[in-house]
Amino acid sequence: MSEGTVSLPWIVIRQDDNGNRYRVGRYATRAEAQKIADSLDDRGHKQLYWVERIGQNRDGAQN
Repeated sequence: MSEGTVSLPWIVIRQDDNGNRYRVGRYATRAEAQKIADSLDDRGHKQLYWVERIGQNRDGAQN
């Protein structure tokens, strides 16, 4: 990582009720990403939100 570059290895993913997946945002820490996912999930919509590290799929395997 060079000076002035920020690493954002954590992403929040949203899956809608049709099974479509979208990246919501990228974050520096897992805690920050989880806070966003939790706040979106608390809205009560049918969408599913989860946190992944870039290079890792939902079941934890490396891409």
